[in-house]
Amino acid sequence: MCFIDESNLLTTMTLIIIGLWFINVCCDTVGQIAFKYAAISPSNQTKLGYWLGLLRNYWLWIGFLSYGVGFLFWIAFLTLLPLSQAILLGSANIISVMIVGRLLFKEQLTPLRIIGVILITAGVILVGVG
Repeated sequence: MCFIDESNLLTTMTLIIIGLWFINVCCDTVGQIAFKYAAISPSNQTKLGYWLGLLRNYWLWIGFLSYGVGFLFWIAFLTLLPLSQAILLGSANIISVMIVGRLLFKEQLTPLRIIGVILITAGVILVGVG
C-alpha cells in the first residue's frame, strides 16, 4: 500500500507555485525594463530611422526573450491556480516595475503612486494568504 504524505505534497506544491510566481514577476520586470532601455536609446531622428534602430537594439530582443520565458512560466503557474487568484498575484509585477523604474530611471514616486503600491501589495498578500 502506498501512502502519500499530504503535508509534504502541499509544501512542495506551495514552493513550486511561489517559484513560478517569482520567476514570472522577474521575467516581466526584466522585459519592461529592457523595453524602456530600448525605447530611450539614442537613434536616428526620423521616424523610420527610429524604428529601424529599435529593431537593431539588443534591449528590444532581451525584452522579447524575457517575455517569452515569462510566458512559459505563466502558463505553468496557471495550471496550478485558479485564474482569478493567479491574475491578482500576477499584479505584483506592477510593484516590481515601479521600484526598479525608480532605481534605474529616477522615475517619480508621487504620494498617490505610493498609496497605490501599498494597496496593490495588501491585495497581493490577501490573495496569497487566502
